[in-house]
Amino acid sequence: LCIAEHSMTLYFIRNPNLRPGGGGQPGGPPDAGAPRAPGTPAPGAPAEPPPPPAPVEIIATNLEKLFADSAAGKMGPVSDYERVCGIIPAEWGAGGDMALDPTEEWAYFRVDRTAAAKHLPADTKIESNYGPRNMGAGPTGLGKMNLKTGAVEFLIAVPFQIGHVQTNPYVSGEIVFCWETGGKAPQRTWTVKGDGTGLRPLYPEAPYEWVTHEAVITKDEVAIAIMGHRKTGTSDEWGIAGTREHPTGLAIVNLRTREMRIAGQTKSGSGLWHVNGSADGRWAVGDDFSRSLYLIDRHTDEMMMLSTGHKPTAADHPHPTFSADGTKIEIQSAMLSEDNRSMNICVIPVPKAWLARTYTDKALP
Repeated sequence: LCIAEHSMTLYFIRNPNLRPGGGGQPGGPPDAGAPRAPGTPAPGAPAEPPPPPAPVEIIATNLEKLFADSAAGKMGPVSDYERVCGIIPAEWGAGGDMALDPTEEWAYFRVDRTAAAKHLPADTKIESNYGPRNMGAGPTGLGKMNLKTGAVEFLIAVPFQIGHVQTNPYVSGEIVFCWETGGKAPQRTWTVKGDGTGLRPLYPEAPYEWVTHEAVITKDEVAIAIMGHRKTGTSDEWGIAGTREHPTGLAIVNLRTREMRIAGQTKSGSGLWHVNGSADGRWAVGDDFSRSLYLIDRHTDEMMMLSTGHKPTAADHPHPTFSADGTKIEIQSAMLSEDNRSMNICVIPVPKAWLARTYTDKALP
């Protein structure tokens, strides 16, 4: 799901051959006589082989009209609110990650290994899975669609598994993605231009660094977590990475100068994990394995625990993000859930005393 920055529009990828919810009612349990989605076995039957790649649509949903009609109690058919921007051919194997250019002219998406392999030189070394989760093998690639015309273009192919595709929401034609292994990667973070040029590592990491959860935070910066969650001296299928024998913490990389600075780190425990920052460059934020939330003043390097007590049994992690004006932080939490797993969206204000601070320097270069 991709929310537009400058319009009330939601973009998403949809396989038109799959029924919502897999049953007679969208989102509900399957009906006994209802047709099953491809690859879904009947109760008690052995699993069917996965279906072949299918063409997928990129859909634009007009949220302004949808919300207005909902409030008025006058909902129309789906076609009143959705527009098919275009169709990605089946042979591209799309259907995973998608990111929206801030101009809303282009959407970028992941391409599967069969299609990507056609665009790599014959002598390219294809990466195998890395680590114990059996992820990371290539090749994969990126493509893009013109959301006005529906035209699709192939951008790049790489010899590893692409994940976490995102765009710079402040600069058109700038993409950030990762080598997805489910853990430590030999080189986690990458960036490329929207025309396929300029492919390079975003933060060239060392074998002892465990880099994860990259997020574009300002027009020139990406926040990353350099993890310190493992015991000193560890060496296993992930290698020697992720200990505090070397610097760890919430790091911020400048896309223009390529310089990196560590904004903060917890004194013990897992260290900061899912990280983000405010668009004005004033704040950084991160959670840790305990689901506690830490706020960092980038001017002074002061760090405070902002919130804690979020249940580690939750179905997902807090994943903090900032409001556009940098005054609030949004997280997901099971703190109020009776089943200890269901997630609620929570908004935590930046403390008024911190918002009232004035500075003689500036956090951004």
